Amino acid sequence: MKTKFALIVILSFNFIAYAQFNGTYGVSVNAVYNTSASIYLSPNSSDIFLRNNSFLIENFFNPSIDFRYRLSESIIVGFNTEYMVTFSTGPNLTVFLGNSTVTIDVEDGFRLFPLELSAYYLLPFSTEHFKFLMGGGIGYYIGSHIRKFGDVEVSNVERKAAYGIHVSLSIDYLIRDFVSVRGEMKFRDPQFTVKSKYSKQEVNYNGGVIRLAQDSFDSKINVDGVTFILGFAFHF
Repeated sequence: MKTKFALIVILSFNFIAYAQFNGTYGVSVNAVYNTSASIYLSPNSSDIFLRNNSFLIENFFNPSIDFRYRLSESIIVGFNTEYMVTFSTGPNLTVFLGNSTVTIDVEDGFRLFPLELSAYYLLPFSTEHFKFLMGGGIGYYIGSHIRKFGDVEVSNVERKAAYGIHVSLSIDYLIRDFVSVRGEMKFRDPQFTVKSKYSKQEVNYNGGVIRLAQDSFDSKINVDGVTFILGFAFHF
């Protein structure tokens, strides 16, 4: 019985060792697809409806680069960074037009730099060509709000970076000894708050002049969708 148990252990370790990437280091260049993000335009309102009301942006892409280092036969650590920028048009701003108030369409969006540190476990059912990994880690997120309309400029005067956690599942298919195609699905929920300021109060908009109700505004941005990643990884 002990002999059979020892044989099973040895075969298991041999299988895990066989299912490794070639090389200690890895770098990948990726295309990232995010299903959705929400922009809360009145996050500090006393009205719960306004506070929880959000402007939804869906289906946007961004690039990323990922660095990984193999600590052992089954444990890998990695660092990932992205450049995320997207915006969409919606009726998100109420202004003064003469003696009345109107709601106008503006382009609202955000710019975000995720910096994420992860640890991955190489799953034991990986094969010579298919590498399955389960991972998780922490992230540091630096972002800004983008708003465009008329001839006014909007600048972020206060911003708070955010921290968060994430989990992921990924698969690498080795097409060569040191090159693989990588697919990954990541779950995360980064959110950050921003205070923005307009460059002026009266704005030329669609051939007329509108007056802004306030010279600054607060917003909260939450990238709350699922993230899908596809790229090429190089192992050395």
